[in-house]
Amino acid sequence: MAHSSFAQGTGAQIQYDTSYDILSPVRAKHGMVSSEQVLASQVGLDVLKRGGNAVDAAVAVGFALAVVLPHAGNIGGGGFMLIHDAKSGKDIALDFRELAPALAHRDMFLDANGKIIPGSSTSTHLAVGVPGTVAGLDLALRKYGTLPLKDLIAPSIKLAEQGFEVTPYLAQLLEASRNQLGKWPSSRAIFFNGDRPLRAGEKLVQKDLANSLRLIAQHGPKVFYEGIIAQKIVAEMKNHGGMISADDMKHYKAIEREAVKGNYRGYQVVSMPPPSSGGVHIIQMLNMLEHFPIGQQGLNSAQTIHTMTEVMKLAYADRAEYLGDPEFVKVPLLGLTSKKYADELVKKIDLSRATPSAQIKPGKPLPYESDQTTHYSVADKFGNVVATTYTLNLLFGSGIVATGTGITLNNEMDDFSVKAGVPNAFGLIGGEANAVAAKKRPLSSMTPTMVLKDGKPFLVTGSPGGSRIITTTLQIILNVIDHQLNAAEATIAPRIHHQWEPDITRLERGFNVDTLELLKQKGHKFSVGRSMGRTQTIKIGEEGFEAFADPRNPDGRALGY
Repeated sequence: MAHSSFAQGTGAQIQYDTSYDILSPVRAKHGMVSSEQVLASQVGLDVLKRGGNAVDAAVAVGFALAVVLPHAGNIGGGGFMLIHDAKSGKDIALDFRELAPALAHRDMFLDANGKIIPGSSTSTHLAVGVPGTVAGLDLALRKYGTLPLKDLIAPSIKLAEQGFEVTPYLAQLLEASRNQLGKWPSSRAIFFNGDRPLRAGEKLVQKDLANSLRLIAQHGPKVFYEGIIAQKIVAEMKNHGGMISADDMKHYKAIEREAVKGNYRGYQVVSMPPPSSGGVHIIQMLNMLEHFPIGQQGLNSAQTIHTMTEVMKLAYADRAEYLGDPEFVKVPLLGLTSKKYADELVKKIDLSRATPSAQIKPGKPLPYESDQTTHYSVADKFGNVVATTYTLNLLFGSGIVATGTGITLNNEMDDFSVKAGVPNAFGLIGGEANAVAAKKRPLSSMTPTMVLKDGKPFLVTGSPGGSRIITTTLQIILNVIDHQLNAAEATIAPRIHHQWEPDITRLERGFNVDTLELLKQKGHKFSVGRSMGRTQTIKIGEEGFEAFADPRNPDGRALGY
């Protein structure tokens, strides 16, 4: 009798439990936007609903994040955008990375004795590179968008003018940046209430920023690079010993580059070329991982983590040696991304033992961005997708608002190697290829990435997180393709990172103790640290779109219709 009731129970289960999903992504039929701030995602979604394409929405989101994600969203910084244009089938990489001013030189952050002046490359006016975001968003819109710039900036003007409520997460970041922002009257005026940073529930109103956005909406990027905004940025520099001149502003150009491409298990992977190091090494690591049955080994099993770690070490050793601004350094792109090179590299991997980093060829790890970058992904009903990663570098960049503009300025000059052999803000040592030089773009880890299946978009993703951007983005791709996870499950899986030096595997919380014991036996050293990355992932299939904003930032949201 008991036996038959059990059978009925299982029957009922089969009837009702139809899903394998542990966590469900956001699903939609016509379009999707995923960003680190729900208000910005809403701005992008509204553009898609009005009939705008993915590029229109991406431009609107870029300006909105400059208002509602002030620590990383920006018009005073720079970044990269990857576009898949459905009509032509083309994949386009836009580089609007900041540029070193014409007066910049190799020893600009050193004193008379050749020692680094503390903080000079992070929190002074010398730290600021020529901003690229406005030029980049404008180039994307002119070539690939359909709506007028003024319509796309309008919602951001309103958000800046009327203000929005500071979230607990933003309040935490403001408090963490109290000293940096508090130094400058122009920054205090916006982000402080009296003698303290704004708190959760208080309103962040940015009248000067609204005015700057209004000027860009009316006059286009010219007002930013040659008009009144440029004049105010240059005046800010002159008053505080910065280097950016009117000429530097006027001659800034965003560049359209050839995307880097690879293949992984029948999918096409499209990513950002140098001066990003990300795309090259994502493809290099996937080429190596194709040699191993990652799917069969299982998600975050000891064997999978071992394989991934060994592959990461090899790629990051190469990154240290070869990567820089392609206008200044010959980057062996074809070699690094070739399958034959990967075939040679995997011979160095011992499947039973961790190879100490010291035995992997020496080089000098280059500086990289901090976590205070942001990524957003957009897909539309026409088959276009956009992946954008942009940054101010550190939290709130230099912390300096250009007086009278409301624009927070980047501290991207710290992404150069400030002095050969001396660690930068992130403890990494600088190499020759990335030395400071006039009009040079600093190396970056930002890795907006798309995966295509038979030439059609299948996955669009990216993340902030400094040197961890590359490995975070890699793991999203593996989680979807090899482990067959949906966009949400792929996002919440615990992450690992190894960057060759220091020789430690960094882990998020949530790995099985038995797994870690097996890794120890293979000779791995690891540290469990803060969460890594905040991905924005959209997966595209026959049924439409599924997306998920990384819960590692509670303010993010994927929205679709």
